Parts: sequence; structure tokens; C-alpha cells
Amino acid sequence: MIRAIVCGAGGRMGGRIITLMAQDGELKLFGAVERKEHPLVGKDIGECLGIGKMEVFITDDLRNCIDKGDVIIDFTSPEASLNHLRLASEFGKAMVIGSTGFTKEELEEIKKLAQMIPLVLSPNMSIGVNILFKLVEMAAQTLGDEYDVEIIEAHHHRKKDAPSGTAMKLAEIITEKLNRNMDVCVYQRRGFIGERSRKEIGIQVIRGGDIVGDHIIMFCGEGERIELIHRAHSRDNFAKGAIRAAKWVVNQKKGLYNMQDVLALGKDR
Repeated sequence: MIRAIVCGAGGRMGGRIITLMAQDGELKLFGAVERKEHPLVGKDIGECLGIGKMEVFITDDLRNCIDKGDVIIDFTSPEASLNHLRLASEFGKAMVIGSTGFTKEELEEIKKLAQMIPLVLSPNMSIGVNILFKLVEMAAQTLGDEYDVEIIEAHHHRKKDAPSGTAMKLAEIITEKLNRNMDVCVYQRRGFIGERSRKEIGIQVIRGGDIVGDHIIMFCGEGERIELIHRAHSRDNFAKGAIRAAKWVVNQKKGLYNMQDVLALGKDR
């Protein structure tokens, strides 16, 4: 049995992870963490989720339960995730982070802290999206500069960061394969902007309703267009991926990993 702690237990992702974990025979919840002053702090997480009493009470400080877990699963915010990672590295606990929106400086600190513990960091835990990453890499490498590239992403109106971490990861994969840098990305077009440059990569954002997550990558050539599309219909895809990553990472050496490693898809570029 693997003992897990979930940070962001009262959120949409944390709730789905814990609900699915309750049906899992290998991973068991031993700790649940939320931000200070969250209305669920002090309550039984199982009762809060409607899945029955679990005798795991939500705390507002990871220190209160970190000694009970083998792995920490974190879907909170960049600031909270980084604080939890600092604590995990201090206590030598494996970790899975699904938060997005980290700055370059924060990512550099994450890389350093990952030298002390095994860590899976991924902007998207979905198996389907990670297959998409590989397909996009293949397409960009094969098509080269002859095709214009556009990325469109859509999410629910509560999402705080834009573009999504998945969209930015897709752009990173494409720019690397095309020997460009992220400065070529264009995030908004309006007015008389002139012709599109051959090097730019458009990233457009849609926010509305309860859209779980859509990503469309368009490779537009003369006389044809290739579209790679992933649409998430349920957060369970991400939750299942996070659980799979948690089971995998506890058996790994210290270092920074991603879902490509978890799924044995080869190097995630």
C-alpha cells in the first residue's frame, strides 16, 4: 500500500483524485491539505465529498500530516505548490505536481529541489494529452517551416492562468523542433496587423462555461491543413493520470520527471 497526501483536497481536481483513490487498492489517502481559512478545514474529507467517512481530516498545513505519507499529490497554485515542494524536499517525500503558471525563476527552483526527491511535474496528467505531445512533436519535426502553426485552447471561466500550461507546453515542443524560441509566440491579434510572419506561432485563448479543456493544434500549409485535437470531457482523465504518476514516482530515484516518463513514451521535449 502506498500512503498519499493530497494538497488542494477541496478543489475540483483534488476532490476527483481522492474519490478515485478511494476505489483504488494500491493507493490510500492519509492526509488532505487546503489553504488557510478554507471552509472545509477540520472536516472529514470523505464526508465533504459524499463518499463516506474516511477519518482523514482536512488540515491547513502540510506539516501536520507530511510524516504520514509516502507521496504528495499537489493541485493548488504555483506559490502553494512551491512551498509544499520545499517541505517535501526537507522531509524526503516523493511528489506529483499538476499546478501550472510557474515563472522561469520558480521552475529553476523546482529543478534544484527535484535533486533531493523524486518529482513528477506535468502541466497535464491526461494520458491522451501526453500522446498529443508526441504527435505534435512528430508533426513539427516532419513538416518544418513550410506550415504555419496555430494553437487554440479553451477552458472553463474559473481558470486563472492563460494560456493554459498545456498550450504553453505544446508551444515549447513546437518551437524546439522548429529551432525557434518562445518569443515568436503571438497571443492576441487585433486591428490592421499586416501579414502573418512565417515564424510566428499563434496561441489563442477561450474561457467560458464549464469547458474542462480543449486543445487544437493547426499546421496550415498551401492546399491542406492538419489539425490535432484533444477534448477533455471529464476531470477524471487528469485524476487517473495523477494517481498513476503517484504510484510510479515512489519507486524512482531522485530527480525531475514528467508524464512522458511515467507513461514510458520517451523523452518529453
